[in-house]
Amino acid sequence: MSGTGEDAQGWPDRPGDTALTIKVPAADHLVRAPFPAHVTVLYPFLHESRIDAETDARLGALFAGHEAFDLTFAEFGRYPGVLYLDPFPHDRVAALTKQLMACWPEALPYRGIFGAAALAPHLTVANDAGPDTWRSAYDALAAELSPQLPLTAAVRAVDLIVWDGTAWRDRKAYELGREGVGVGLGVGPVAD
Repeated sequence: MSGTGEDAQGWPDRPGDTALTIKVPAADHLVRAPFPAHVTVLYPFLHESRIDAETDARLGALFAGHEAFDLTFAEFGRYPGVLYLDPFPHDRVAALTKQLMACWPEALPYRGIFGAAALAPHLTVANDAGPDTWRSAYDALAAELSPQLPLTAAVRAVDLIVWDGTAWRDRKAYELGREGVGVGLGVGPVAD
């Protein structure tokens, strides 16, 4: 998710794109990217037009089958041009992604740009430094923010969000560990 319509890495957000994310509001103050703190579970998911009552029910059951958990962010990591917080443990997020991909194999993480391995779970802190400056800029930013770590966040839901062409909007929150429970946000046909 780029949050701006087109990301420097080349994956344009398209109106109607959806994503499944874990919100991490406790880390919002650390994020310098143009979107709230989150860990992506699967981006893009299905086009918004494909999220019908059956898909909604399948998502609710899938997430209900996973217990709530905590993620701890204690270290920074980097991809070229990206500074991120590394969530621990990875396996809880990776299990969600793997199950979603098994149910919807057409939903390739990051449109398949990174191949079958995709990207490890991460919380983007910054992604705007240029190719000649990102290493030094992110060294300084990591040094500035490190005293605020570790940070632990309770993960109780996975959020379905939709790109409307201008911004990502909340559509529905699927609670973990509770069969068929979702919190509608009044956007689209599946809101409760």
